[in-house]
Amino acid sequence: MTSDKIQLDHGSGGRASQELIARAFLPYFDNVFLNELNDSAAVIWNGFRLAFTTDSYVVDPIFFPGGDIGRLAICGTVNDLAMRGADPRYLSAGFILEEGFPLSDLERILQSMAAASREAGVQVVTGDTKVVPRGAADKIFINTSGLGQIPPGIDVAGQNAAPGDLILVSGTVGDHGLTILSRREGLSFETPLQSDAAPLNGLVRSMLEACPGLHVLRDPTRGGLATTLNEIANQSQVGLEIWEEALPIRNEVIAAAEILGLDPLYLANEGKLVAFLPAEQAEKVLAAMRDQPYGREAVAIGRVLAENPGRVVLKTAIGGRRLLDLLTGEPLPRIC
Repeated sequence: MTSDKIQLDHGSGGRASQELIARAFLPYFDNVFLNELNDSAAVIWNGFRLAFTTDSYVVDPIFFPGGDIGRLAICGTVNDLAMRGADPRYLSAGFILEEGFPLSDLERILQSMAAASREAGVQVVTGDTKVVPRGAADKIFINTSGLGQIPPGIDVAGQNAAPGDLILVSGTVGDHGLTILSRREGLSFETPLQSDAAPLNGLVRSMLEACPGLHVLRDPTRGGLATTLNEIANQSQVGLEIWEEALPIRNEVIAAAEILGLDPLYLANEGKLVAFLPAEQAEKVLAAMRDQPYGREAVAIGRVLAENPGRVVLKTAIGGRRLLDLLTGEPLPRIC
């Protein structure tokens, strides 16, 4: 870190975020569960393995095509639990409301949260509400925590990627990030974009039924696919080779990103996952994924190598190789 003050970059999910966590948080909260730095902590209580997670949502705008801050909060927390192979059960919801926020907007958000909870099969069982003076916040912020049970025999974590694994992604990437940006900046495109916000626990359940030995699951939210792949490469100390021709990116996302000077691989997703698994299990898992509504466009996008630990290399369509590094800077703040 080069500054003693918090910058927007510290919320990007990329290099500055990791430096902030290492410098400011880990020294004070040092423990074996937190130090794994997975999407949720896997803890043991009375003989049960439980996944526990928390997240905060400050997205701007709060309503956007394909969802809103409420759907985002429920789906994001459910997905963080599912990425440990857990069955999400119970959520909390805390609200920070700005004075003057329309009650009709709050009710619209709560209706969306209720619908997402029913879809995911979870319950919001506790919560909290605070109101701050006008100007002390921006409309509404939501914090959610979640609890789920990890079935026996399931061990899914970012440090489990192994040489020889194939890397799968459940569908197109960059949709959420471009949707938020276009709505925020008042941009319009020939083909309308919408967020991919969705609960992925049903998809994960089908994947684990097909292959209980899945090594890694992760939803590439802040910082996008490239940042998530870098995190896993570092956690597992392996090299990753990604095939550019295999990457599922919508043409309209590619075109819009080029106009705006952005790389779709660093744009946030809220309804996609990345999976690492033994290569011999890949076809069976892909078939299971494509049989689910949120996995119909699943494809293999790369492989895990023993060489170049901690590095992610993109094999380009013309046969070249490009290093995909951690995100530096904050191209799109308040994405979730």
